[in-house]
Amino acid sequence: MYCILVTGMPAAGKSTMAEIMSERLKLPVVSKDAIKELLFDNVGFQSREEKVNLGIVSMRIMYNAAGQLMKAGQPFILENNFEASEHGIENLLEKYHYSALTVTLTGDYKVIYQRFLERENSPDRHRGHVVNDCYPEKKKNNLKTLKVKTISYENFVCGIEKRGFDAFCVDGKQIKVDTTDFSKINMEELFSQIKAWREEILHN
Repeated sequence: MYCILVTGMPAAGKSTMAEIMSERLKLPVVSKDAIKELLFDNVGFQSREEKVNLGIVSMRIMYNAAGQLMKAGQPFILENNFEASEHGIENLLEKYHYSALTVTLTGDYKVIYQRFLERENSPDRHRGHVVNDCYPEKKKNNLKTLKVKTISYENFVCGIEKRGFDAFCVDGKQIKVDTTDFSKINMEELFSQIKAWREEILHN
């Protein structure tokens, strides 16, 4: 059996791509960020440390869900900004004898950095991702109308390179997708590659 890993740098469009693939391939998506948002809304945090802990828990929940799907022999999509040093998914693939296709979203760093800034200041961005001190936010400290403090371009690039968001790949098969301009992605070509890989996996 198989799973598809949608990964890449921040603001490259992972969630959007995972949803497109889910609809097209009729596969469920397990997303770390979606889990984090549920934890933000239902547990919340009172410090940066507590927020980091929710991130760790969301990763564990994500892998638990992936493991349950593998145990049942179901194909699925896993969406997360996997790091090059990440081995959790490799352990699951080995344990359940799954094959994985890594779809890595990348592109022009400067363009995607601007997208990152816009996303962080967008009213549609879940506030739990952009505040660090307290969520849900207290009324007197409501930051919804204020700009969010963010990282510099240099630190943005350093984070991508240091954490290996562009380099992550498991099981040997990777498709890199340039999302500098999402409207210019050749989706038919992408799904043709996925289909060919999936048929090869299922017939071996």
